[in-house]
Amino acid sequence: MNRDKYLPVDPIFFDVVESEKLKNKICSVNYFGEANKVEGAKGQIAGIISPDNFSQYLQLTGADPIRADRIITINGIPGPAYDEYDSYALACLTCMGGMD
Repeated sequence: MNRDKYLPVDPIFFDVVESEKLKNKICSVNYFGEANKVEGAKGQIAGIISPDNFSQYLQLTGADPIRADRIITINGIPGPAYDEYDSYALACLTCMGGMD
């Protein structure tokens, strides 16, 4: 998968973001960051920004914008990159480890 190319996000995810924003609480977001490393950020949701009218970023107070298509979870709720993370985390369970 080309992680440099932005992938469109299901609009339902933005309903989740809006729902969490209305709670006015500190959110915990896990996402794939630089070098495809799992990172985390915390802050209140300020909103969604779109600097190029295509890609979308989640803006938290006191944090750098987070690419929406790379979000794994927001307050424990699966995000657009959750399936990719789940596949990565369970990769060792899909092989037989030399056993036939």
